[in-house]
Amino acid sequence: MRLPNFGYHFARWEGSWCRKSYRAALPLVVRLPLRIPGDMAFNVFSYSSEDSLPEQVRSIRSFLRHVGRPTRFTVVSDGSHSSASIRLLRAIDPAVSVESSGQHLPPGLPEKFLRYVSIHPTGKQLGLIMSLPRDNEPALYADSDVLFFPGAKALTTLAEDHAISAYYLSDCRDDSNDKRIFRSQEEELDPVNTGLLLLFRKLDWSLAIQRFRELKSDPTFFTNQTLTHLTMHANGARPLDARRFVLKLDDQFIYPDRYASREIVLRHYVNPVRHKLWTRLLWS
Repeated sequence: MRLPNFGYHFARWEGSWCRKSYRAALPLVVRLPLRIPGDMAFNVFSYSSEDSLPEQVRSIRSFLRHVGRPTRFTVVSDGSHSSASIRLLRAIDPAVSVESSGQHLPPGLPEKFLRYVSIHPTGKQLGLIMSLPRDNEPALYADSDVLFFPGAKALTTLAEDHAISAYYLSDCRDDSNDKRIFRSQEEELDPVNTGLLLLFRKLDWSLAIQRFRELKSDPTFFTNQTLTHLTMHANGARPLDARRFVLKLDDQFIYPDRYASREIVLRHYVNPVRHKLWTRLLWS
């Protein structure tokens, strides 16, 4: 007889309970004082929704606590945020602002591609990434389910490295893509995850736009990530150290978070391990 995986199920229950409690307490959480180590000379952006409000609040607070106060921390809404949620986000810190998606799209986009980055849920995220950086400062893009840890002080030094175009978070899987976009197996190597990007200058997106225009059917959930993958490699971007910029799934079915520690910079808690974001409340 095979016993149930009690550790996994308890971790999911614990994560669900902590998230519900955190969400209920958000009006108090956003006003809790933070010891912010200093001001950072770069901008941070995140694409977010009403459903991910608890994760977004926790992500922002963990950044302020472990990295510092950026020039701006802009939450780009997919349009689903309520007025009350927008007020909560702005109450976290004076650096936090909220704007609607599609406000800074590059000019001259082909009509088919413009519809995609204006209407499609993950296409809107791509539209935001394409607009970065802004205001002649480096731009960090982070998904709402990215949690920062004490090792995130390393971002301050990394953001000063303007010798390359961008850094990207390496994906831990080679199937999180839209294979219709690729033209060779070589193009699939070194997969990029759009959960965390550090951009120093505007990128050339022409290859990605052309491949999108060649699609014969509708985009999928991973089309935006695949287009970003092509663009990162075409522009000479480099991967971040996967030992400290963590995207892993191999602890999904065990109770503990195998990677949470003072040494890592961050962990991207993608859907299969999202519950683990809520089992370490003391980190942020």
